[in-house]
Formats: sequence, structure tokens, C-alpha cells
Amino acid sequence: MKISATLSCNIIAIVLGCLALIVLPNALDLYSLINASVYISLALFALSMALIWGHGGLLCFGQSMFFGLGAYGYAVAGINLTDSTWAIPIGVLAPMLFAIILGYFIFYGRLSDIYFGVITLTATLILFKLANSSSGDAWHIGEAQLGGFNGMPNIPPLNMPFSPADPLSPQAAFIFAVVVLVLGYVLSKWLIGSRFGRVIAAVRENEVRAELLGYDSRLVKLITFAIGAGIAGMAGVLFATSVFVSPTVFSLSNSAQVLIWVVVGGIGTLAGPMIACVLLQILSAWLGTTGVIDPNIVLGGVLTLFVLLIPQGLLPWLIKHLPETLRPGKVKTAVTHE
Repeated sequence: MKISATLSCNIIAIVLGCLALIVLPNALDLYSLINASVYISLALFALSMALIWGHGGLLCFGQSMFFGLGAYGYAVAGINLTDSTWAIPIGVLAPMLFAIILGYFIFYGRLSDIYFGVITLTATLILFKLANSSSGDAWHIGEAQLGGFNGMPNIPPLNMPFSPADPLSPQAAFIFAVVVLVLGYVLSKWLIGSRFGRVIAAVRENEVRAELLGYDSRLVKLITFAIGAGIAGMAGVLFATSVFVSPTVFSLSNSAQVLIWVVVGGIGTLAGPMIACVLLQILSAWLGTTGVIDPNIVLGGVLTLFVLLIPQGLLPWLIKHLPETLRPGKVKTAVTHE
């Protein structure tokens, strides 16, 4: 029996996730484990862009606004509610609601892809400026001080459900992050393989023809945009609980990096951008410790090399050079028919 590409990829993701859960919490020291949690959150951020751009055809230049809204949404809710049980869904729903409002005016206004990119970039710049200007006691939401360029203090960690007095250890927080990443990948893979996923692909390939077949392309793009915003918001939640929350979550560098991860990993794949994200983050961290060269220069060089030499991206290139029997969707198992 031939295993479908979606099922085989999901199995691989679950196996790798289980290995990470078993090995890394026991093998890494505290500092490395926290860094690994940060990489997991950024990989989820890369997944959000891989979904809306690679499969939805929505090139968003401001994906970091949803990442930042998720981080700030969690921080504000966590400080006021003192319980991450409710703060997590708020951190996911806040960017989704913002995406629905923004996307409604873009998609139902029939704005072109160029204006879509410009508007999302502009919205990110506005949020970055607003967050930077929110220092002082007057800038607060309930008990949560926004902190301006210094960031938000006293962000509560993740805790056991409905038990604020039982915060998760760094090991447990890492396990939670890995589980969320694997679930995000599996659900995204399921989505693009579903009937709605095929409609997304149809709208991406030929919007006019999809509408002639009776589909509302505006609604399809709006839903896709909102789902990507929710995934990015969850990534922001994980980032906030691993490091800190400051206006840098809205920065242009975040928006640029996620585009680089998708291009290097492979546009049209889900796992490729996630792998590229982790590898490039490790490379950037190592270059930062050496002080020999600016990591941004290296990232620009990597992007240029991939665009010129491996335009299909890292993962498709690797799969192309794998033996035929090891490629996703080509795995075969023997079955007995009674």
C-alpha cells in the first residue's frame, strides 16, 4: 500500500517531535534549552508564512505584526488575568481578529497584491512605532505597563491549566512548545490536503477561474490570512514566554527574516521554512559569538546564493536527491489481504 505524502510527512513530523521531547530536555543545559524554545517559536512563525505565502499566494511583508500582537496579547492578558490558561487563546485570537479587520478592507476592496504587501508592511511599521512610544506610566492596559522600547516587565510564565500557582519548568515549557509546533505542522498539512486547501490552491493559481466556478476568492483569502495570523500569534506567545516582549517583535528584521526562511527552505513546502529557520538561527547565533562578520550580511549572502543556485529551496533540493524509495509519498508497506 502506498502511503500518501500528507500521512508520511505527518508521521515524520511526529517521530521527530517525539525524539526532540525525549532527547533535548535531558541533553541540553538550561541556557541551551531556552534557546531551543526560542527556535521552536520562530519555526512556528516560519510555518505561518509558509502557509499563507507558499500555499495561499499571499506575500505578506508584515507578518511580524501578528507575531508581535500574539506576544503583546499574551503579556497583557497574562499580567491582568495572572493565568496563562486564558492568556494563550487571547494571544492567538488578537492577531486573528486584527487580520480579519485588515484583510476585509484589502480583499473585499479588491486591492492588488502590490497594495497588499505595502499595507501589511505599513501596518507593521505603525505598530512598531506605537509600541516604541508607549513608555511611561500613562501607557498601560489594566495592570500591564507597555514599557515602550524597554519592553514589558513581569510577564507571567506558562502555568498548569487553571493553576497559576504551578508555573511550568523550562523543560516542561520546551515540551509544550514542541507539541504546539508538531500540531501546527500536522494541522497545516491537513488543511492544504483538504477540500478547502484545494480551493486555496485554485484561488492562488487563477482567482478569476475559481470565482467562475462559484468560489468567493475574497473570503478564501481572508480565512487563509486569518489562519496564518493565528499561527504567527501562537508563535509570539511561545516567544514571549521564552524570552521577553518588546517592540522588536514588530521589527522589519523579523518580517524580512521570515521571508528569507521561506525562500531558503522552499516556497510551497511547510517543513522547509521551519528547517531553514532553525539552521539560520543557529548560524546567526554562532556568528554573533565569533564577532567576525555581521550575521545579517551572511543571511543576505545565503539568500542570494539560494535564489541564484537553488531557487526551489533547500527541502525540495534535498528530496530531489534522495533515493526514490525514501521520498515522501513513495514509502511502501506490505499488507496482507484476507
